[in-house]
Amino acid sequence: MNNRGGYGQFCPVSMASEILCSRWTTLVVRELLCGSTRFNDLRRGLPKMSPALLSKRLKELQQAGVLTVSRKTKGSVEYHLSEAGEELRPLIMGLGNWAQRWMESRLSLRNLDPSLLMWDMHRSLNVKMLPAHRCTIQFLYPELSGSQRKWWLVVADGAVDLCNFDPGHQLDLLVKSSLRTMTAIWMGLTTIKKESDAGQLEIDGDQTLACSMQQWLGLSAFAFEPRRVQ
Repeated sequence: MNNRGGYGQFCPVSMASEILCSRWTTLVVRELLCGSTRFNDLRRGLPKMSPALLSKRLKELQQAGVLTVSRKTKGSVEYHLSEAGEELRPLIMGLGNWAQRWMESRLSLRNLDPSLLMWDMHRSLNVKMLPAHRCTIQFLYPELSGSQRKWWLVVADGAVDLCNFDPGHQLDLLVKSSLRTMTAIWMGLTTIKKESDAGQLEIDGDQTLACSMQQWLGLSAFAFEPRRVQ
């Protein structure tokens, strides 16, 4: 990693920082820890990161021994954390837990991103709480425009697909709220009941699905961390 410039210290914290503290690097590791293995999936979890920079960071992590690259049939490439990379799990999760405890909620809700929110929601959905048949749920954020306004989660055969275009299936549930409200729910800063009672969240469709939404929605991995500031 010398070509990136280092701190010139023998301290292990310094050496680890030379690998992990470049912009976006810890978030790339976060996505790998969350199960993304393909370049396009990594991009969906990092929608504001340029493809060129993502490619660069992946190469750097490979050179550092944090991840391995495997080529599949038809030329596809997959990225997997090495043993050294997996050992970063408690560190990355610890950073998130620290922020959930000590950073004010208004700061958390300042950086709203519908693409990231929906991508996180799609991979954390508790499909066991949903019907066995195909289930289609639309999320509508009225204040947004274009492709960011409407999103669909389609659950079938235990798999969840995320679409920002109409998949053409009959809706089982329509969830309408501001992006800020849904992000706050996802981060565990409020609940579906509180926002529904306050008129900030509207749920229409299958009543069983509507009533169990708090259970099948799943929440951020950090949502249950007790907050020390508000």
